[in-house]
Amino acid sequence: MKRVGLIVPSSNTTMETEIPQLLAKVGDGRLTFHSSRARLHTVDVESLRGMVDDGARCAAEVGDADVDVVAYACLVALMSLGAEAHKSVEANLGDVISANIGKQVPIVSSAGALVRTLKALGLKKVVLVAPYMPPLTRMVIDYIEADGFTVVDSISLSVANNLAVGRLDPARLPEHVSKLDLSGADGLILSACVQMPSLPSVQKVQDATGLPVVTAATCTAREILLGLGLEAKVPGAGAALGTLPARQEVAV
Repeated sequence: MKRVGLIVPSSNTTMETEIPQLLAKVGDGRLTFHSSRARLHTVDVESLRGMVDDGARCAAEVGDADVDVVAYACLVALMSLGAEAHKSVEANLGDVISANIGKQVPIVSSAGALVRTLKALGLKKVVLVAPYMPPLTRMVIDYIEADGFTVVDSISLSVANNLAVGRLDPARLPEHVSKLDLSGADGLILSACVQMPSLPSVQKVQDATGLPVVTAATCTAREILLGLGLEAKVPGAGAALGTLPARQEVAV
């Protein structure tokens, strides 16, 4: 039995659904999930940074469950701190847990998982769909581009309330993608937010566009599996989890 720790915003209603749903396909009942929550209602810079400040408490709490891997599941919270913030935050959370339970465990952040997965897939130019107000979407774009990628087009759904983000209909994602210019892209970030539901549309959009499709959730799930020493493959979950467009063969 392996234990997965999740650190999530208090208003997140998606991550504790999508991650277990994804990993249930490969875990054979061997994975359990244990969460700690940091207060967040409105998705703005001040609130996001307050959530990050609460991360050490959350890490200590999930560490008490003797977890084997921990995922910090708020992409934009870390990105609000500036380029490559995931590196220091992951290290700090790892130190908290190590001091608490006496062992090192892999620490995954959604922000770090996204950029590392894009690199693993060899994607350089991407388009993205984000639920945020445009200034926050710009912050996400700047963060991704600071890591060497180019965002060639994006769409902001302009939803500020985090609970409302969790109620967005994933069936509308193909409609949103249809408004993007895909001509210069070699990859698609279908949901640049762990709170925006996306799983029902990931494979559908990948099949329709012919582009590798990833989301904040599928990238996080990929790194949870790798952190547990498991193969990062989930059938029908898009490129981050091993299902690539038919014309592409990329070692991940």
